[in-house]
Amino acid sequence: MDGYLINGSVGMPRAARAATDPAPPVPAAGRGGRLTVKLERFIDSGRKFLPDRLTLIGGFDFLSPGEQRLVSQVQGRSYASMLGVLLRHQPHLQRLEAMMAGCMPEGYRFVPDPGVVDAVVRSRSVWSVLALTCLIGLQMRSHHRLGEGAEGQIDAQWADALRRQGDDAARSASLDERKWRLEDARLDPAARDRATGDFIVLLGMIDGVLQGQAHADANYFASACARSLHGRERARVEAALLNAYRWQYILSGVQVPHFSALLTGMLSAEQHGRVASALAPLFDRAGLPELRWS
Repeated sequence: MDGYLINGSVGMPRAARAATDPAPPVPAAGRGGRLTVKLERFIDSGRKFLPDRLTLIGGFDFLSPGEQRLVSQVQGRSYASMLGVLLRHQPHLQRLEAMMAGCMPEGYRFVPDPGVVDAVVRSRSVWSVLALTCLIGLQMRSHHRLGEGAEGQIDAQWADALRRQGDDAARSASLDERKWRLEDARLDPAARDRATGDFIVLLGMIDGVLQGQAHADANYFASACARSLHGRERARVEAALLNAYRWQYILSGVQVPHFSALLTGMLSAEQHGRVASALAPLFDRAGLPELRWS
């Protein structure tokens, strides 16, 4: 049964029905003044938006299949907005966000203030920002791999978006890594120690953002769900969302062996231990899928 769960029954909002109905051909001027036909694309709200291995859907096993689909769509909404803040200038994600706003229930709220996030990032050392840039790039490539084989289970435009993010990250990886290595070569031990602290601060900022968004998304899910969630269920939804968000925006990059190798090659054992200690509370290893990286 497709569509959102509304008022205790399975249904689909008018905007969502429009989003999944076949689009009529749109005339467009071609070469020589001839008319060509262009098909507009819409999001399929009857499907999940993100693959299960990315949303850690197993952590939501207390929800029905329809509710799990809504969880995936809520995570997709936040995914587009979060990457818009972290990566900037992502027009394909902006288009997805506009389409999701038109077909999902009202009440969604994106918590982070992009200006505040940008100010925190700009206040930290170049080394730490380049470290975060490389980490995010590895995350995007990991997300692409986690989506392999899920193309038939998720919305086609989301499958395309994950593939594009992974391809873009792969193209810029060598340059980003070279910039980071060059900056590292400039630092003396004291400066590298401060930069390590800055990187930990940036990771902490991201985790704080994720905690706030998980709370807001749990409230949104509860309001959009067809049934009333009791307090314990809502708390489980929030905890599972936070676990998934930490996986998506921090741990799916940290777990890539290449990132650990880069850190080990730049940091002292004590500095590396500080980063590991900062990350340790975020891990819930039982719920994280295996990442194959060659």
